[in-house]
Formats: sequence, C-alpha cells, structure tokens
Amino acid sequence: MKNLILVFAFLVAALCLFSTNEANSQVVYITKYKSDANKVIYVTKYKSDANLIVYETKYKSEATPMSGIWFYTQYKSDADWQIYFTEYKSDADIVVYFTQYRSDAGWNNN
Repeated sequence: MKNLILVFAFLVAALCLFSTNEANSQVVYITKYKSDANKVIYVTKYKSDANLIVYETKYKSEATPMSGIWFYTQYKSDADWQIYFTEYKSDADIVVYFTQYRSDAGWNNN
C-alpha cells in the first residue's frame, strides 16, 4: 500500500512539473502595434550586444521557460510573450541576437 501511494505521489508531481513547463514556455506572438506588446524587442547584428540569444524552433515542445528557444504562434491567446520588433535600441526592453544553433540560446551574461 505504501508503494502504491508513493507511485501515485510521484505521478502527480511529474504531471504538475510537465504542465508547468508547457504553460511557461517561450511561445511568442508578434504584434503589429507596440501598445499590444508586453516585450519590445530590438534585433542586433552582434551576439555580444544581446541580452538574449534566441533560437527559433518549429516545434512548440522544444520551447522551454526562459531558455531563448522561441516558438512562434499565430494566436495571441496561445502566447506567453506578445512581442513587438522595434527599429530603435533605446525603445527596447530586450536586445536579441538570432542564432542558428540551439546550443547558443539563452541569456547573455556579459
């Protein structure tokens, strides 16, 4: 009976963990208007200038919390971040650099 309770507790904990990761993943929606965004993004040509190095994925399951791995959605309601791309670095909340390598993704701690 103790083993059954332990197994059940483990399954509940695992389910909570996986559902939390899905809810907090970096799924982003691109807005047309700055006022609709909760993150204003400036894209830099230089990795060293970036706060966040971003890898764009085709699969929602690869997007993980605060990892820099972004999945773009067509639906605003599915997004964790609604982003607006600005042409001016001074307007940005986050400066990003897009990489071709998933292993490079993440926050830049320069």
